[in-house]
Amino acid sequence: MKTSQYIDYLDSPLGPVEISASDTGVESVYFAESQQEISPNQITEQCKQQLIEYFYGKRKEFQLPLTPKGTNFQRQVWKKLAGIPYGETKSYSDIAVQLNNPKAVRAVGAANGKNPISIIVPCHRVIGSNGTLTGYAGGLKRKSWLLNLENPQEGMVF
Repeated sequence: MKTSQYIDYLDSPLGPVEISASDTGVESVYFAESQQEISPNQITEQCKQQLIEYFYGKRKEFQLPLTPKGTNFQRQVWKKLAGIPYGETKSYSDIAVQLNNPKAVRAVGAANGKNPISIIVPCHRVIGSNGTLTGYAGGLKRKSWLLNLENPQEGMVF
């Protein structure tokens, strides 16, 4: 059974965000370099609304059906990412340990980098073991902005 593809965009404080969904769930959320014709559905509309609430500090957890495409290992990592609470961070090593595979730090990093559902599956909450910012597909400035939105402790600059 073929599912339809729906696309919409949100003008976020960090630039345009592309939301892609099927009939059953959100498939991707990316910072967009360019835009194509929109074709929204109820899921993209819900996602837009929840992202707006997040950016305004009104939402700490997303309640959306998610249908990311990836390998079994990637989906396991993304599930662990989704479990990182708002305002907290974990290291790649922490995630590898949670997966009962402490030597899989690089594989966790690679899966984190392939996360298709930015912000909602909070790959921005993963930092280096030494507390430094590490790569983020949306760029380190966006990662820093998101971390500071979630944890605006005075004097804390990621």
